[in-house]
Amino acid sequence: MLTRDTRIISLGYNGPPAGTHNCDEVWPQTGCARSHKGGCSLALHAEENAILYAAKNKMEIAGATLYVTLSPCLACARTIYTLGIKKVFYLDSYAHFKGIDLDEGIDFLQRFGVEVHQYEKENSDTI
Repeated sequence: MLTRDTRIISLGYNGPPAGTHNCDEVWPQTGCARSHKGGCSLALHAEENAILYAAKNKMEIAGATLYVTLSPCLACARTIYTLGIKKVFYLDSYAHFKGIDLDEGIDFLQRFGVEVHQYEKENSDTI
């Protein structure tokens, strides 16, 4: 989700661009033949979809805040920085999810002055 001045300006999802197909639906047993990971080679990360939708609709992105489930990968981090997004909040580590050692996206954003915060998970045992 991309926000600016306390308003949602765009939402994004992990998946192919609108108007295309999801390779996992076309080839459910094998996934996309073009993807070495067996997933959808057309898929965009949620950050990309949110940013592209906002840009397509001429929303002001500079100064916005981005909320995501996984911390941005390096490619998404470069886009986030380039477009002037000032804050990123994430729930879980992309590096941990992918089984890699370093959260390059977080490191990149912090190195170049973008505020990055991890959500604090609430204890589900307390109500």
